[in-house]
Amino acid sequence: MSGTVNETMTPSLLERRGATRQLEGQITGCAIARDSGQVAFVTGEGDIMVASRPDWGRSDAWDVTTVHDGAILAVAPDAASTGFLTGGDDNALRRVAADGSVTDLVKGRRWIEHITTWCNDKGGVIAFASGRQVELRDASGQTTLKVLEHPSTVSGIVFDAKGKRIAASHYNGASMWFVQAKVDTVRPLEWKGSHIGIAIHPAGEALVTSMQESELHGWRLSDGHNMRMSGYPSKVQSMAFTRNGKWLVTSGADTIVMWPFFGGGPMGKPPTEAGGIPGVMCTRIACHPVHDIVAAGFADGSVLMADTGAQRILPVCLAGGGAVSALAFSPDGCALAFGTEDGRAGVVDLSAR
Repeated sequence: MSGTVNETMTPSLLERRGATRQLEGQITGCAIARDSGQVAFVTGEGDIMVASRPDWGRSDAWDVTTVHDGAILAVAPDAASTGFLTGGDDNALRRVAADGSVTDLVKGRRWIEHITTWCNDKGGVIAFASGRQVELRDASGQTTLKVLEHPSTVSGIVFDAKGKRIAASHYNGASMWFVQAKVDTVRPLEWKGSHIGIAIHPAGEALVTSMQESELHGWRLSDGHNMRMSGYPSKVQSMAFTRNGKWLVTSGADTIVMWPFFGGGPMGKPPTEAGGIPGVMCTRIACHPVHDIVAAGFADGSVLMADTGAQRILPVCLAGGGAVSALAFSPDGCALAFGTEDGRAGVVDLSAR
């Protein structure tokens, strides 16, 4: 396979091993439960659609429930093996259990725009952002652990791999905090401009933000050294580190852009391009949790998978349904879910057969 794809390459993986369903409104996010048993899609109309693993190939069996009065702005796997958390412009944070039951966790005064969770065998933490505040709660969602104030509206939140630190992006940089600290002292990471998204290296070596100015900015966490990654034709809406932290994979061009985080990179090293669609912008990326594979969604609705080592690509689905607006691998790597701005939701079963 070559480094680009066109619509003559059929049948796609979706046609062979997946299913799709059309929803009302834009797909604003998708998430997969920690036990990889359910996929959730959320919409701008306030609906959540859940596809259970036995039904991944039967979209007529996927359950749709209205859970917010207005757009759902964020979705994340719960800080437990099953279920999901959703946040909306109705100022609510809700839990959707595996059986479909819905519980109110927060009814606040501001939109809940970002949610992230972390857990291990001993417990978990829920974090959500509303305006300038990031609130941390225990895994039950009932007990507030702390509220972290930021200098401006929070645009993204992320835990490090061990759950020891949480970082938030905002105007003029990012802030890092220790989750378990008795006295909260922020580590400010400053760089002028509008920072709109955030990612942290799996080994905790670096933190990277995407910027309104169609570039990335990073900080080496050992010494705070600045790293600038530029040259994008459009804004980077999506980014993630590969499982071992070797590459930072991003949208923002008509190819999958990968910055090297090894051998002294990314400073002074050019990015690698891992396939794409000429003239069509990549809008979403996701990194496989087990293998050196990335998935990329494009502005025409196409989805590809690429091998980061061999530079081979595989078409997942062909164009249609608007730009890809959500993309996620399951934690076990056996499913890829995607959604589009025009309401097309799809799940591809990647498990061995």
